[in-house]
Amino acid sequence: MAGKQKLDLVHQNQIHVETIKKEQRLQKLHTEFSINPYRKLHILPDKPIMNVWCLRVTDCLFFFPVDFLKAFHKAREEPTKKYSKPLTESQEIGWMSTALIPSNRRDTRCNFYRFRTDVTKHQEFAQKASN
Repeated sequence: MAGKQKLDLVHQNQIHVETIKKEQRLQKLHTEFSINPYRKLHILPDKPIMNVWCLRVTDCLFFFPVDFLKAFHKAREEPTKKYSKPLTESQEIGWMSTALIPSNRRDTRCNFYRFRTDVTKHQEFAQKASN
C-alpha cells in the first residue's frame, strides 16, 4: 500500500485470519514442568479449615509413625498452648486473650447505643427527603 487506504471488511477479515493461523502455527503446548533449582521456595501454610483429613492421631496411624504425629500436632498448636510465656515481644500483644473484666451490656461506660433526639430526627427526615 503506497498511501494509507482504509481497509474494507474483507481485507480486515483476511488479516485477522492470517494472524490467527500464524499464532496457531507457532503455538507450542508445554506439558513438562519443573521447579527452578536456583529460586528459593516459600512454603505457605494450609488454610485451617482445609486441613481436616488428619485431625486425630488415630486417623493417621496408617500413614505415619505415632511419635512423628505427636510431634507434628505439638508443632501445629497455637503458641499459648505450646509455651507458658511469650517468646517474643510480638507475642506479648494478645497473649492473655481473656477479658480482664466481665462484659456487661447494660454498662453505659463501654456500650454506646444510638439515641433518637430532635437533631437526629431532623437529619433522618432530611436524608429521606433528599432521596
